[in-house]
Amino acid sequence: MVKKEDVSIGLGLWKIAKDQCAETVYSAIELGYRHLDSACDYGNEVEVGQGIARALADGLCARDELSVTSKLWNTYHSPEHVKPALEKILADLNLDYLDSFLIHFPIAQAFVPFETRYPPEWFYDPEADNPTMKLAQVPLSDTWHAMEELVHQGLVKRIGVCNYNSGLLHDLMSYATIKPAELQIESHPYLTQEPLIRLAKNYDMAVTAFSPFGALSYIELDMAGADESVLTQAIITEAARHHNKTPAQIVLRWGIQRGCSVITKTTKIQRLQENLDLFDFVLTDDEMSAISSLNQNRRFNDPGIFCESAFNRFHPIYD
Repeated sequence: MVKKEDVSIGLGLWKIAKDQCAETVYSAIELGYRHLDSACDYGNEVEVGQGIARALADGLCARDELSVTSKLWNTYHSPEHVKPALEKILADLNLDYLDSFLIHFPIAQAFVPFETRYPPEWFYDPEADNPTMKLAQVPLSDTWHAMEELVHQGLVKRIGVCNYNSGLLHDLMSYATIKPAELQIESHPYLTQEPLIRLAKNYDMAVTAFSPFGALSYIELDMAGADESVLTQAIITEAARHHNKTPAQIVLRWGIQRGCSVITKTTKIQRLQENLDLFDFVLTDDEMSAISSLNQNRRFNDPGIFCESAFNRFHPIYD
């Protein structure tokens, strides 16, 4: 049985507006969240830092009780840019170190100086007549070795990767002198990713699932349809009735019962509390199997689609 100490329910900070971010972070910590998932690209790390600072000042928890994650953006993959990128993140978050620092995508893009644009996002020059992504010839191994130096310098406790496939994991393990501690991937009942999760665990990597509700994170971005919500599936609603829980709690429980941590995004106090309330019930083996059988290999966060449609460059990273 999955134990509370083996997995975490994290607060995902993607798409939380700046004017709500500090208060949301503070409220989450007050409710008991200790895992905060941030990134340079989210554009709200200053506000995240404000929420953390207030929570620490008010004695809601100690710094070493928090697990703060951020991510290296695509434009900072060259080794000489990795440490400055982290230092910028630490300055914005007002922290001395990160608990976890992850390569955001296995995509190296041309460097954009902080003073030119921060966060740099996907376009190299958004003011160009025909803006597009501009790639950089940087091997992922070079980026990883620069990440390892951050551990040696005490600036980060753990390093890991996001959005890697099995081939990239095998390759990473062949050259890493500090092994990756975490794999963060999109995973939900429509995208179970069972072989990849099993592989990561075989490599002693913790697995964190983002977008655990699938389509809900992407409807507002026109990357999913409202009819794609997993929360209305009969097996989910039936399990919710059986356990006297919400459909969202059933989906999150499925995620952690697979041995994965999950990160969810909300600014609503009731939902923040609901998302933590997952450890007083257990899904049956039949319920777990039925939910897993909803798998469609439906990926919502797919650079092979959104890079071409939004950033004028076809750039798949998944087969």
